[in-house]
Formats: sequence, structure tokens, C-alpha cells
Amino acid sequence: MFNRRDLPSVPNPFASRQDSGRPSPQGYSNPNQGPPRYDYGHTPSPAGRTPDGDVPMTDAYTHSRGHPAPPQQMGRSPQPMPGRMPSGGSPTWTLHPSKSPNDNFTFGNLVAVSPQDIQPSRDGNDVLLLINDLFVFSARPLEGFPPGYMSMSDPQRTWANIGLRDAIKVQIYDPFSQGGQAYLGSADIEVSFASVKKRVEAPYDQDELANAVIRNFENQLFAPGQRILMDHKSIPLLLQVKTVQRVDLTSEKADPNAGEIETDPTARGIITRHTQLNFFKDSATGINVKASNRRPAANSIIQPGFKFEDMGIGGLDSEFSTIFRRAFASRIFPPGLVDKLGIQHVKGLLLYGPPGTGKTLIARQIGKMLNAREPKIINGPEVLNKYVGQSEENIRKMFADAEKEYKEKGDESGLHIIIFDELDAVCKQRGSGAGGGGTGVGDSVVNQLLSKLDGVDQLNNILLIGMTNRMDMIDEALLRPGRLEVHIEISLPDEQGRSQILKIHTEKMRNNNVLDSDVDLPELAHLTKNFSGAEIAGLVKSASSFAFSRHVKVGTMASINDDVVNMKVNRGDFHHALDEVKPAFGVSEEELSSRIQYGVIHYSETINEILREGELFVKQVGQAESTPLFSVLLHGPTASGKTALAARIAIDSGFPFIKLISPEDMVGFSEPAKIQHISRIFDSAYKSNTSIVVVDNIERIIDWVPIGPRFSNSVLQALMVFLRKPPTHGRRLLILATTTERALMKQLDIYNSFNSDIFVPNVKSFGELRFVMEKSGAFDAQEIARALEGVGGLADDGRVNVGIKKILLGIETAKQDADKVGRFVRVINRAIEEEQSFS
Repeated sequence: MFNRRDLPSVPNPFASRQDSGRPSPQGYSNPNQGPPRYDYGHTPSPAGRTPDGDVPMTDAYTHSRGHPAPPQQMGRSPQPMPGRMPSGGSPTWTLHPSKSPNDNFTFGNLVAVSPQDIQPSRDGNDVLLLINDLFVFSARPLEGFPPGYMSMSDPQRTWANIGLRDAIKVQIYDPFSQGGQAYLGSADIEVSFASVKKRVEAPYDQDELANAVIRNFENQLFAPGQRILMDHKSIPLLLQVKTVQRVDLTSEKADPNAGEIETDPTARGIITRHTQLNFFKDSATGINVKASNRRPAANSIIQPGFKFEDMGIGGLDSEFSTIFRRAFASRIFPPGLVDKLGIQHVKGLLLYGPPGTGKTLIARQIGKMLNAREPKIINGPEVLNKYVGQSEENIRKMFADAEKEYKEKGDESGLHIIIFDELDAVCKQRGSGAGGGGTGVGDSVVNQLLSKLDGVDQLNNILLIGMTNRMDMIDEALLRPGRLEVHIEISLPDEQGRSQILKIHTEKMRNNNVLDSDVDLPELAHLTKNFSGAEIAGLVKSASSFAFSRHVKVGTMASINDDVVNMKVNRGDFHHALDEVKPAFGVSEEELSSRIQYGVIHYSETINEILREGELFVKQVGQAESTPLFSVLLHGPTASGKTALAARIAIDSGFPFIKLISPEDMVGFSEPAKIQHISRIFDSAYKSNTSIVVVDNIERIIDWVPIGPRFSNSVLQALMVFLRKPPTHGRRLLILATTTERALMKQLDIYNSFNSDIFVPNVKSFGELRFVMEKSGAFDAQEIARALEGVGGLADDGRVNVGIKKILLGIETAKQDADKVGRFVRVINRAIEEEQSFS
């Protein structure tokens, strides 16, 4: 949005002056103001015809009543009337609209009333009237004007939504009834030709227009939405107020930029000679407005008063700020200032990020902030065509309108925005053979797009917005400055962003009182970690479906209860939806839970220390800015519980992204497929603020076989790269890996890629074995004593040295046997024998 605070500094016209020329509430302006500065001097035209014979403007120019011209006091202003506020006992009239008596009223933004209805002010100034409690007009009592009527031009009636047969409620209005901010510091005005036939090709000077507006309408009230006719050099112009910025001139240090930019129709203010007026052309009428060195561009691409929150996109505040700064800011500043800097406008930007984060939604909503033409939206796959040369022709058609207008108007041309969705479909790396099915069409399309963006005949009136999920696939030449030079990552929303998105998707529920009061949106924002915008929308839909199901008649599928009118979506519905909708970049809870199906038994102080150390690593990665990447290797004998401990550390971390890389998921994969699978998981981890990746059983992943020995060097090298590759700025990653071959890890040189290692031992002593048996709940005290006595025959030295996983499996097997103790003893003794045979 255009921001006046970014304009070049000019002297403050509202500051205190030595000549005490600051407008006063008693006169709105200098009391010694001279007589009117203009007189159209037209003789009354025949009824139903305009001065230029233009039939469509009949109402604006007609003199059907043939009344004499009003006194020439158009430069004067009404006196404020303290105490005569519309709601405070001011007299009320009911009048009926009629056409303007002559051009002085039509082009002076005045309404005529009968002195019998409204008496002239004692000092001869115009009277301010409040129409239908919303619209304020400057009225001038006119001798001979019929009582019970009030003249209104066509733009005035259009603004006030008044027909010729309507009754009008009229009251005296005090401009100071709304407080001290009764004057306009600045205003944005859209200018267009009022007549279809009376137009000129010559551009209008903004300073000249500002002087004409102040000369014609000084001391009148302007409000957003107001439509005004002005005769400028015998050409009727239509002015529409877009935004205003009010100031308080009762203060000696009034700042014209201190007020809020307002679009509310009730934000009325008095226009003075010091009001800064910014003009924007209505491109539909073809009017041309010259560029100014201190005013914004007349063909502004952003609507005055536009706010980004109006787009209905949450969680992208910083991204929108960057987009506006890089792509739009230079285009709303005065062109003269931009020329002094000697810079060129940005011609392209690329939005990239994971699916569902709002890239395409931005494309749908970006038209709301544009002041003129709608953007062209191109879907990447639609560009390709089976006929030779047709794909390149489709690219040229995208730029045809911009080229035509740029040849006609040059830098005065309006901005043409082209939104290119799924850009990677047609702009893959040249020479790869990936684009166009290996026919080379993709290369030609890229070449054509490059020449249009930054070729010999450059266009300065285009902005290409590309969107993709795979930035790595796009040709590098397209990403350099002068082409798609601005790269904005649309990442997963943080908690504040998720809260904004939830508010947007539940807004109708709240407005229609369908959302229960027990729904806590901040709580839901906290629980939806790593949800994309699309997944949050799916969550709201799922919660609604649970609310629907409560009002379906029991035993039927298509009948609803009578109490459906009282249906509300409550907190329980959202919590059920959380169990149903899972984020693509979330926690692999099922996979991790399957690794600790028996739980984690703290049978020794070593286990407690491993978990405490893992918690410290989690805190180090989650809180310390200096540790964006940390990797830990858990090594130990087979079945000692390494994977279970890694899974427990990961789940207890509370990180929003936790993924498991397991050899079970890569059975039958070729080396490239394995590398691609590993790469995809790490790439996803880099998109989350905090992530944990568990790499289970490294030796199986790299296809290690001791006979030979043999292993996959490509997969090994890929793992080593990812173990050392830090995530992108602001993201943090903890890697937990497990292995039973620590010596092998040293030989393969992957051991040095880890920051720390933790040894996970077996269950060693009888005391630890007793603790495990007690925690299992499968044996009573006598059975435990008998079992330990039976095991002791093989473990004479008091050392058991059996993996916790084997012990827990032995307990589960013993539960199925009538002789639980005997079966358990045999299983454990066999495990002890195996350990002793390998030692």
C-alpha cells in the first residue's frame, strides 16, 4: 500500500507560522479570504441537454428549472455551530431531491435549498447539511428555489444512494462534533473523465489538479467514497475520494502525517489550502496523469487504503512485507524520485515452499490489492502444447498485452501482473531432457521466457510471479537478477501464524454463533505444530463433520435431528479432528511408538543417564542459537534397546517434526532410490523450525555384509553429507542414529561425522533382571526368586549380559506357557549361552 510517510520530506504546512495563518475553527481558513476565484459563466442550456451536447451527462448539466445563478461566494465557508449536533436537538427537515439549477452548483459540489426551508447563515457562508445521518453536503440557500426540495447532481445522488423520488432527512451539521480532527491533512483522489465525449489525450499535471481542487472546493467537507464533479479547462472531471487522513489543527504542532489513513465514509474533514492531495487515475476512462517528483505514481497498482489483512491469508506477515518491499515499493513512489535513483523495477519474484502453505492462495487473492486490471493467472502445464511451436506461442501471448501498451504509453503504462503457477512444469533445467517429454520443447519454452523477461526489447511494465514446490528443478538462468530475482520461501506457519489462519477459517462460525465458547483457538494453534494452511483448513472441516454427525438421527444415514438449528462446533470436535488429520511434516508417532511397544524400563542408572543426556541434547538444539545441528550415535549390543531409547528421546522432545529412517522402509530399493528417500526426509526436516531425524540401524541401510566385505558407498556418502549439512538459517536439527557396529563406523569414517556417542549396555546383573521382571507384572515374588535361581546356574559370575529386548520377549513367551518360570529360565539361559559363545 502507498505510504505517505515514505514520500520525500516537504515543509510541514501545518506547523505554527509567524503570520498566524493556521486555519481556525471559527473560519476554517483565513477570515480575510477573498471572493470566489472562478465563474463558469455558462448561460442556461435547454432542459435535458448538456453544455457539450453529451446526453449521458444530462443530470449533471441540466438547468430544467431555469433558476438564476447563485451569489458568487463559493470560496466562503459555513461557520461552526456549537451545540447544534445532529443528535442533540437540531431541527430536522424532510426534503425531496431535484436537479441542480445551474453549473455553479453542479461543478461547485453544492446543493441548493430554499431560504424558506433553511435560512442563510448570518455571515452569508454556506450551510453544512447532514443527509440521512451519513452524508454531508455544502448547501446554499437560493432565492426562487422551490420549498421542500434540495438540488443534487448525479454524482451527489449516486454517492448518497438517493433517487429522484426519495425523501431526504436533512439536519444542520457541525464539523467539530466529531472532535478536533476536523481538517484533512491529506487525501487520495481517483480522477477520471466524467463525459464520454469530452476527453483529451494530454496528460494532467498533479500539482495543477491539486490547485484546481483546492480553488474550487476549499473549506468543503470531503469523505471517503464521495463523488465530485469538477470543470477543469472546460473538461468535466469526476473525482472520487478514496482515503483521507485527518489532523487536529487546534494544536500548534500539528503533523499532517500523524493521522490514521481512513476509508470510513464518516471520516469527514475540511479541505484547506494546506491539504496534500494525491491523485490516482481511473484506467477505465483512459485519462493520463503526469508523474510527480513528490506525489505517488498516478497509475498506482495498489488500491489506496488497502491492508494486507483484508486478503484473508494468515501467517505470512513477514513474507508479505518482503514481497511488498522488493516488488511493489519502487512502483508506488514518485517516478521522479525513482529516476533519480537510477534503478529498474523488479520484474519477477518466485514463491517456493512445501505444498499447502499458501502460494496459490496468494495468487488468488493478490488481485484484491490491485488498483486496475486483474492479473493473468497461468497454470504451468497448460502452456505445453502438442503442436510444434505452440508452447512458445503461448509464452508470447502472456506478454502480448503488456508489449502493446508499453509501445503506446511507455513508462505511463499500467503494470501487467502474470501469475505463473507450477512453474517447474515448464521451466526445468535446460539440457536435462526433463521438460517437454524429452523433445527439447521445455528448453525452447525457457529460452522464450528468458527473452521476454530480460531480452533486447525490455518491458518495464510487467511483474511475473512464479510459484513452485521444487525450486531445485528450475533453470538457474531464470533465477538471476533481472528475471525472477526475488525468491520468497513460503514456509510452514509458526504458532502465531496458525492462530491467524484458524481465526480466518472459523470467522463465519464465530459471526454466525456456530462456534462454541469452549473452543480455544490459541490452544489449537499450539497443538497444530507443523500444520500447513491447507491442513488447518482440513482440520476445521473435520471438526465440522463431527458436529454434523451428532445431529444425524440414530439408525439413519440421511435424516437429521430437529435440534440441528442449535448445532455448534465445540472443543471436543476439534480434538477428535486432531486425531484424524495429521500434518505431512509432522511426527511419525505410529512408527516411533512401534519401536517402544513394551515401554522403556529404567532398570539401571545407566538408562536414566542416557535419557538425561538425550534431554540435554534436545534442549541444546531447541534453545541454543549456536547449535543448529547436532548428531548423536547410540551404539551397543544387539537388542540392547538403542532404537527404543532414541524413539523415547525423540517423542519426549516435543519437536514438531520427527521422522524415522529405517531399513524396513527401503527393502528392494536401488541405491539411487535409497538416496532419494533419505534426501526427501532431510529436505522436509529443513523446512521445520526444529526437527529430529532418527536413523535406525546404519549398517543395514548401507547394505553392510561382513563377507567380502560389501556395502553401498553411495548411500554411505549421502548419509555422511546429511550428518554434517547444517539446516537453513533459523532452523535446527537433531540427528539420532543407532548401530551395533561401532568399530565398523570408525573404519568407514562415518563415526567422525557424529558430535557425540552413547553406549547402550545389556542387562548385566541379577538385580537389573529382577527389576525388569517386577516391572513386567508377569511374575510374583516367589516366581521371580525361582527364576533367578534357575538362571544363576549359567551366570556363576553374577553377570547376565542379555539384551533388554530379548528379556521382554522371553517374558511374553513365558506368559503363554503353563510353566511360566521354567519357560522363562530356558529362554534366558539360551540367550546367555549365545552371548557367551560370541564373547
